Amino acid sequence: MEDVLEFSVSGDRLFSADHGEVVEGWTSDVYFVKTRDVLRELGRLDAEVCAEVFAREGGVFCGVEEVRRLFLKAGARVSVEALEEGEEFAPREVVMRIRGPYGEFGLYETTLLGMLSSASGWATAARRCVEAAGGLPVLCFGARHVHPSCAPVMERSALIGGCSDASCILGAKLGGREPRGTIPHAAILIAGDTVKVAMAYDRVLPEQEKRSILVDTFRDEAEEALSVAEALKERLFAVRLDTPGERGGVTPDLVREVRCRLSMAGYGHVGVFVSGGLNPDRIRALADAGACGFGVGSYIAHGTPRDMTMDIKEVDGRPVAKRGRIPGVTDNPRLKRVI
Repeated sequence: MEDVLEFSVSGDRLFSADHGEVVEGWTSDVYFVKTRDVLRELGRLDAEVCAEVFAREGGVFCGVEEVRRLFLKAGARVSVEALEEGEEFAPREVVMRIRGPYGEFGLYETTLLGMLSSASGWATAARRCVEAAGGLPVLCFGARHVHPSCAPVMERSALIGGCSDASCILGAKLGGREPRGTIPHAAILIAGDTVKVAMAYDRVLPEQEKRSILVDTFRDEAEEALSVAEALKERLFAVRLDTPGERGGVTPDLVREVRCRLSMAGYGHVGVFVSGGLNPDRIRALADAGACGFGVGSYIAHGTPRDMTMDIKEVDGRPVAKRGRIPGVTDNPRLKRVI
């Protein structure tokens, strides 16, 4: 970290930071480098401090595992306590406490706050969708809505928030799952026929995977759903409705009709899975109409980051705080040691 300001960039690199650049402090705000240099000049860089992190609004906590790995990779001599990932936190509740020489972690304030802020925002959005679904599965389809360098973080956060699965390959695997998803409209448009694609999909898909097919590409959704069901019969697990906004989107009435026509034709085992512009309110309405699950992209991906703040609360064992804050450690028995 000594030569952070000596870093130069090549003209052909991608714009996202690689792991080495994060660990070496190149994603930090420059004023933390200046702080390091000033404190070193004053002989106070290694002062023992206690820092606390809190958010101005509540949500679902996420990102602590990445912060833990950051400190371990950097070899930082610190102890860290935090809420567990997936726990709900209240506004201004302390979610993380860090103790150690300031020089061991001060440069990472920008980085760790960003990790916690973004991940908690995504986890919170996912949790609100899962709650709205009332026990029905919610899959995260959000990778296309964010920069690819953070898409895996987003989808892992969605799993922490309660999503049953994620479609981003790396995001799912980082969350200890296998990626899940169906097929896009592109496959059906190129092949030219939904049933033809459904039958090919059935042939190439591993036996253990459930068969779910899009049914809104060329014809009426109920008509395509019946055609696919007749082709795959008991092997069809669900049809997916992703009707675009230009056609009115997926409505509760559409779900009811497709559900009814499938059941009347003897395909009561085939579920009606819904995706496309979903949010908690729409999920509740579609669940009541008979949907069996939901694929959520933009609502989770655009989840509002939780505005995290880190305050120094002790220096050399002495309670301190800037004006407006209470000096000294804030009690929170929910914090658990992670390093």
